[in-house]
Amino acid sequence: MKMRLFGITLALLVYSISVSAQDYERYYKNLPVTMPQVNTPVIPDRTVKLKDYGAVGDGVKLVTEALQKAINDLAKQGGGHVVVEAGVWLTGPITLKDGIDLHLERNAVLAFSPDKVLAMKKDDKTGEWKNRAEPGISASKRHNISITGEGTIDGNGEWWRPVKRSKVSDTEWKDYCDMGGTVSTDGQLWYPFGLHHYDDIAQSAEDQERLRAHLIRLTDCERVLISGVTVQNSPRFHIVPQRCQDVVIDGVTVRCPWNAQNGDAIDIGNSKNVLIVNNVVDAGDDGICMKGGAGATGVKNGPCENILIQDNTVYHAHGGFVIGSEFSGGMKNIVVRRCLFSGTDTGLRFKSAVGRGGKTENIYISDITMSDIRGEGIIFETTYWNNHVGAKKDDSKIKMEYVPDFGDIHINNIVCRGCKTAISAHGEEGMVHDVTISDAVFFYTKKSTDIDATCDIKLNNVRLETFER
Repeated sequence: MKMRLFGITLALLVYSISVSAQDYERYYKNLPVTMPQVNTPVIPDRTVKLKDYGAVGDGVKLVTEALQKAINDLAKQGGGHVVVEAGVWLTGPITLKDGIDLHLERNAVLAFSPDKVLAMKKDDKTGEWKNRAEPGISASKRHNISITGEGTIDGNGEWWRPVKRSKVSDTEWKDYCDMGGTVSTDGQLWYPFGLHHYDDIAQSAEDQERLRAHLIRLTDCERVLISGVTVQNSPRFHIVPQRCQDVVIDGVTVRCPWNAQNGDAIDIGNSKNVLIVNNVVDAGDDGICMKGGAGATGVKNGPCENILIQDNTVYHAHGGFVIGSEFSGGMKNIVVRRCLFSGTDTGLRFKSAVGRGGKTENIYISDITMSDIRGEGIIFETTYWNNHVGAKKDDSKIKMEYVPDFGDIHINNIVCRGCKTAISAHGEEGMVHDVTISDAVFFYTKKSTDIDATCDIKLNNVRLETFER
């Protein structure tokens, strides 16, 4: 009898996994390029609850040890589901293991402590803190991992991020200053250094600024699913799969203040076979961004390849869909379709510079609706520099290697109502070429196009409309 029940349970488990795979199969129909369907993680049918490990969801008591123990214990059994029930669960950084699903039920908030010391690890040899804080949730070289449910993962990023005076109201500025912190000598920056209730982890505000980490960072992992949850208020980027294969990000809400420094939502780096669908983004920096590393390291790590992005909505972001700025590893076989960008700074953003550029191949973007775009509907920029807090632009002569090569890009069926400039492209000969934009309508307010003569962009059935003169 027990063997029969076991067989039924196993059959149900296999069935549920196969149904999940079938659900994603429909996205791969009628693609303009050939790409393999993403493989989803297989999670064993075991469940433990965080509260069973003595954790309390009162928002006060740390649950880091209990949560990590639940993950480790289940991983030793071959994996399963760690369930976080309704409540506010205050934690430090945690690490996922093979076969683990971190499941947040509705009204569960996994809140990462503002205490920066908890996010730091010391070097075993020197005893000094390492050069960056630990991500809130991390995994390295893991298989079959997922983060699912209807709950919220909150990075408490306001305790980490610097704030530009020009981007906040008088009331907001006062609220930050009431936390303590340090204001720069020119009065234009507030740093969360010298806060009233939490210790610093560096000798200066500028040094501490460089320690900020991502909220969810997964490196060299295979078969990853992030589904249903809300991911918000990261100290830095929110969801960062790096050198991963077979990744699904489905039905996730990513949100942070519009002025959050480096508040990227979804950054895919040097990864293959990725499906990004049904997500809602409202972020302080780039929305859905493809990165491929800079220079020789980027080349070594390989391209972003076989990426399908569909049925997503991006509200505020510096760009709705973005390639760059670093992509020396290349971009290959990327399809973006049926997405809405409403209120972003730019719509489709291709950015890079000498030293961090690479080659794009088989990029197909279609059926994009844009409204209330602050700047350009479509922009190619090849002299981008990372203007982070405290950065100074280096105007010295640079070696002409890893040059941006934006080409083989096909954009069609675009409707954009409201942008300053419809299409902008700047670069030396060969940096922007073989780009087609067809069957599109742009309503612009300042300028129709701003395209260098050195940039090869073909417009076919593109209407550029503005107010009556």
